Amino acid sequence: MVRIESKQPRKQRKARYTAPEHLRSRFLHAPLAGSLREEYHTRSVRVVKGDTVKVLRGESAGTEGLVDGVDTKKYRIIVQGVSVPKSDGTEMPRPVDPSNVQITKLNLKDPKRAEKLGRKE
Repeated sequence: MVRIESKQPRKQRKARYTAPEHLRSRFLHAPLAGSLREEYHTRSVRVVKGDTVKVLRGESAGTEGLVDGVDTKKYRIIVQGVSVPKSDGTEMPRPVDPSNVQITKLNLKDPKRAEKLGRKE
């Protein structure tokens, strides 16, 4: 985990921008819904493609949809149904910060992820 001792915003930002690839997943965690939190005994998990999430903040608050993609460079996720209209009228997906969503259904097709979640019991 990236531990930043300084409270200075510039150092906080720099640590995020220059974080190595293997630590970037910490910034892509989202809180679990209450029922999942009780079942897996964990507060948050990394968002992966195929999870179902509910947007809690912003213009699209209340929207529930599947995660179509995860951008590790910009620390954003693409949620089905969350879009913004372009000037020509076409809809374009709007990236959402993972801290602004809540995971309502997990994608457990990956056996390693399922095993890791089951370990905490």
